[in-house]
Amino acid sequence: MSNIKKAVALKYDKQKDRAPKVKAKGKGEVAKRIIKIAEEYNLPIKKDEDLVELLSKVELDKDIPQNLYKAVAEVFSFVYKMTNKDNYYSTK
Repeated sequence: MSNIKKAVALKYDKQKDRAPKVKAKGKGEVAKRIIKIAEEYNLPIKKDEDLVELLSKVELDKDIPQNLYKAVAEVFSFVYKMTNKDNYYSTK
């Protein structure tokens, strides 16, 4: 893997999208800016260099390819858990 930082931002609106879309992507300074914006808005960030590499090949505002659905579903599961952590509880 390259030492150059890469980032991809995804968006999914289940009311109007068939699949998640790539909304922003970049490397180097652009990637740092994407990450900084995510941090400023308290958006969850998941580090997955292999997935970022694959998603960076998808055109902006295009649906992710079907072969990446499972991997992206895992990311959205992570995001859901991070943003709804106060709603989780356990019982013994």
